[in-house]
Amino acid sequence: MSPDRTASLSHFAFMPLPNFTMIAFTNAIEVLRMANYLSGQTLYRWSVVSPDGGPITASNGLTVDTSPADSIGQPDIVFVCGGVDVQRATQAEHLSALRRFARSGIPLGSLCTGTYALAKSGLLAGYACAIHWENMSALKEEFPDTRFLKELFVVDRDRITCTGGVAPLDMMLNLIAARVGTARVTQIAEQFIVEHVRDTSAQQRMPLVARLGSANKSLFEVISLMENNIEEPLSREELARLAGMSQRQLQRLFREHLGMTPTHYYLTLRLRRARELLLQTDMSIMHITMACGFQSACHFSKSYRDSFGVAPTRERRQQVAPLAAGPGGSPPVSSLMMHA
Repeated sequence: MSPDRTASLSHFAFMPLPNFTMIAFTNAIEVLRMANYLSGQTLYRWSVVSPDGGPITASNGLTVDTSPADSIGQPDIVFVCGGVDVQRATQAEHLSALRRFARSGIPLGSLCTGTYALAKSGLLAGYACAIHWENMSALKEEFPDTRFLKELFVVDRDRITCTGGVAPLDMMLNLIAARVGTARVTQIAEQFIVEHVRDTSAQQRMPLVARLGSANKSLFEVISLMENNIEEPLSREELARLAGMSQRQLQRLFREHLGMTPTHYYLTLRLRRARELLLQTDMSIMHITMACGFQSACHFSKSYRDSFGVAPTRERRQQVAPLAAGPGGSPPVSSLMMHA
């Protein structure tokens, strides 16, 4: 999106899906509110919409009132806001509303797992986008025409997508900078006790990095090699060579920091990826077997059962019951969860 078009944004619309994540939703809106407050004028206004209007309940149990999507005129940009169980929350009427906005030439964005709704609408084909790291693997498989990046938020032409938690605050501060200026952005950040505003180059922090810190670059380099080579796993010799160390050093590195061999860690990584695909997609067991680098379904099934205590076929069957429970039942295992 060009700076001129970004600077022209003044009317923001937010479309929360059922079970949306409140923290992502409010972080985005609060930036606009504070910009108005500090400037002493109404630079921005916002509408909260749904296909038919009415209250929408967030994942924390609070509700927001919404207006019908076709009753607010033509906003400058629309953000769909996702959260827990976004697959079930995204209904045909949401997809139709998003497509109507797109046909009108309105830029579209997403917060948290709302990226799923845009992709499901066919509105991210050929685009790069952001989504929470926990959902990335499954969506890559389901939407191969979309590039899912590790950045906190991604601006690609007329699509602005963002991960969850507090990342929408960073995204909105970057988005309004073209209109209000960097000095005002700094003031807003200071009001929210934000010491550093992250930009489009900032990436999501993976759990391992958060747990171990960033001191051992060699360890993260090897893990990155593993994560990028799931379908065709690298041998221990190849990992050591590509990381510029001996196999003995590689073994010692993993034993010292993770308490396991690199082979065990690699297997665990592939099994976690397999479980994401099993519970978040309709991929066949054989397809998952191949996508996660296992030589046979038998080997995959045994490894999966050893790790999770249940066979993959049985675990997939078990998710049917909560799905059938409906809104009053327990959240399904297959939901695209958002924990940020």
